[in-house]
Amino acid sequence: MLSFPRVVACSRTCSRFLGLSLGTTSLCAAGANIALLFPNWDVTYLMRGLIGKHALLGSGLWGGGLMVLTALLSSGLALLGAVICFVTSGVALKDGPFCMFDVSSFNQTQAWQFGYPFKDLSNRNYLYDHSLWTSVCLEPSKAVIWHVAFFSILLCISLLQLLLVAIHLVNSILGLFCSFCEKC
Repeated sequence: MLSFPRVVACSRTCSRFLGLSLGTTSLCAAGANIALLFPNWDVTYLMRGLIGKHALLGSGLWGGGLMVLTALLSSGLALLGAVICFVTSGVALKDGPFCMFDVSSFNQTQAWQFGYPFKDLSNRNYLYDHSLWTSVCLEPSKAVIWHVAFFSILLCISLLQLLLVAIHLVNSILGLFCSFCEKC
């Protein structure tokens, strides 16, 4: 049977590990979101306002990044940030990248515009049809790969953060109750 001092020590060790893990994942989420603002590491798309709304929302910076870093102060805020980052990343993957594409197939005149060409694609899913990855988005080059890679990273990181914050909350509650019992 575990004694109360052992449970408290275990709780403190777990808290240190969780804090380090949450800090590391928050920095990774912020880094992934920053990369999304510079497709192919090119600043001109950001300067010209040609970045998708999901990347501009910055959920990896403030949601999965800053808010999760404040987990030491408020686990609830960290949980909210991780959920927001997870949902935004999922929606971004569903909608597809913001890129320049040929709209002539839609209106019979040759015209290129920036937008979300995969958002209203009813008969094909761009995530599973890799032939669309290089044929639809004209600019930036490799927009689909960039989008899928970094939003997938954000999705996985935020899912891991949800798990870590949940463990952190349970661990904090156990540590609180065990510290009360230890004083008795």
